[in-house]
Amino acid sequence: MEFITGIKKKDTSEISDILVNGLSGTVKINGFIHTIRDMGEVAFVVLRKREGLVQCVYEEGVTGCQLKELKEGMTVEAEGFLHEEERAPQGFEVRLSKITILTSPKEGSMMPLPISKWKMKTSLETKLAYRPVALRNIRERAIFKIQEGIVRGFRDFLYSQSFTEIRTPKIVAGNAEGGANVFKLEYFGSKAFLAQSPQFYKQTMVGVYDRVFEAAPVFRAEKHNTTRHLNEYTSLDFEMGYISGFEDIMAMEMEMLRYVFALLKEKYAKELLLLEIKLPDMSKIPTVRFDEAKQLVAEKYSRKIKNPYDLEPEEEVLIGKYFKEEFGSDFVFVTHYPSKKRPFYAMDDPTDTKFTLSFDLLFKGMEITTGGQRIHDYEAQVAKMMARGMNPDEFTNFLMIHKHGMPPHGGLGIGLERLTMKLLDEQNVRETTLFPRDLSRLEP
Repeated sequence: MEFITGIKKKDTSEISDILVNGLSGTVKINGFIHTIRDMGEVAFVVLRKREGLVQCVYEEGVTGCQLKELKEGMTVEAEGFLHEEERAPQGFEVRLSKITILTSPKEGSMMPLPISKWKMKTSLETKLAYRPVALRNIRERAIFKIQEGIVRGFRDFLYSQSFTEIRTPKIVAGNAEGGANVFKLEYFGSKAFLAQSPQFYKQTMVGVYDRVFEAAPVFRAEKHNTTRHLNEYTSLDFEMGYISGFEDIMAMEMEMLRYVFALLKEKYAKELLLLEIKLPDMSKIPTVRFDEAKQLVAEKYSRKIKNPYDLEPEEEVLIGKYFKEEFGSDFVFVTHYPSKKRPFYAMDDPTDTKFTLSFDLLFKGMEITTGGQRIHDYEAQVAKMMARGMNPDEFTNFLMIHKHGMPPHGGLGIGLERLTMKLLDEQNVRETTLFPRDLSRLEP
């Protein structure tokens, strides 16, 4: 009888192990052959590991295999002597005494992309078509390590603020945001949808835990193909109770972003350097009312206001430009959006009910966050539904929370891929999406 008693330490080393233990003696490592540079009697066999690249030195007659047996894409186990080398990727190299092939690509297969290049210099469409291979490129991998750091910081910060992480269903009976851009499902003979937002459920859970958050996919059946839209994206949501006003939510987001960027600076410095990312100044974020923002950019940039109820993408860009020029800020909170363009659960401004106690956060001229205060009173919520021609009987489960008591509360949703896109100064949100889903792409 055999038993599993726990993780057993392997005799292979990771990059961090080598850097901690010192650059002397022998070592055994495994990894992918990322590239081979044949210099004649000596060759550089560069291995790709989870922490980065390791330069290994092959010497004819010293390393126990033939160089011609090795090729890109193989996984190998290598043994050799550590040697300090400041020109190598990690500041050291391994002078190979033995290399064992673990697995090999299909015979005759060619690497479809030059993944060993610093920048592959190929089209986005080609990168997406060969996504499983393209992601092996060092720069591509770094993008999604940064994205990992954003989610990690989001979670860690909210845990520190006594939020509870929740899981909400993605198959739902109704759509939270209204409108027709929902994916419809046949659900055992009933009508169902893919969730546009965890809105109803996170409000429900405020009545349970006071403060909740979730990092999960949401779905929008938007029938347009732009550089900023996806049909599936990751939403970073939080909802909090006992607020004094929607300003509490903006303040919480600002502190969260400060924490995220500090974490990236501390734990993801290698990726920041590789991608040449300059973290934004988070000392303060300006706020401006929606109607004032439209007027400011109309006057400064001689632009006619076309839509008084919403911000067009061009207006977002100009608002971002204005606040960068005037206040040196990459961020701006735009507040008090018109009630006409906000969901039925958004609380109207009691001083002027044409506007709501809501906001968007723009980052480098693009909306990355939508949030605000919610209606917590049962009668007020029913009245707003009826004023919009909605039938409250269709929202019995949602209204249950109001009927049985809710604190003043509010929250927000952040588009993870958009936030990553703007942080990296990419031009298309698909660049910062592992496996994008849009009008024309359902695989890989």
